[in-house]
Amino acid sequence: MEEFKQSEKIPLIVVLDNIRSLNNIGSVFRTSDAFLIEKIYLCGITAQPPHKEIHKTALGATDAVDWAYEESTEELVQKLRAEKIQILSVEQAEQSTSLQSFYPIDGMKYAVIFGNEVKGVEQKVVNASDLCLEIPQFGTKHSLNIAVSCGIVLWDIFAKMKFRSER
Repeated sequence: MEEFKQSEKIPLIVVLDNIRSLNNIGSVFRTSDAFLIEKIYLCGITAQPPHKEIHKTALGATDAVDWAYEESTEELVQKLRAEKIQILSVEQAEQSTSLQSFYPIDGMKYAVIFGNEVKGVEQKVVNASDLCLEIPQFGTKHSLNIAVSCGIVLWDIFAKMKFRSER
């Protein structure tokens, strides 16, 4: 575990904005572990480890992935921006960028924000973001579970960062 914690991570931070489901939180930890995410910020009503329901889906990833709690997502975004981190909200919005069209800039660090299961990313946070990423969807439903969205987005960005030299 210590060796993993010391291993090089990709320059990507996950921000959970008021996530209600403990299972979703656990799933995000597990996905973040799989794709070497640098850190997770749990904001607002998002529950924090240790918690039995988070552990059920995280399967120990809460010990592997660095995380912190911040009460206000909006204030966290300002702190991250001051550190020159690009802010990406995963949200369906006007002027959003389709995920397949987004290519991370080499040397840039990103924070990707996932929002509440019902309300999405807070509008103030969307407004403060550098970019909104949207997952293209073609069925009758136009939303995905946050854990599923997280898996898709993190894999896509991870692959583009990790395998950049192979393009």
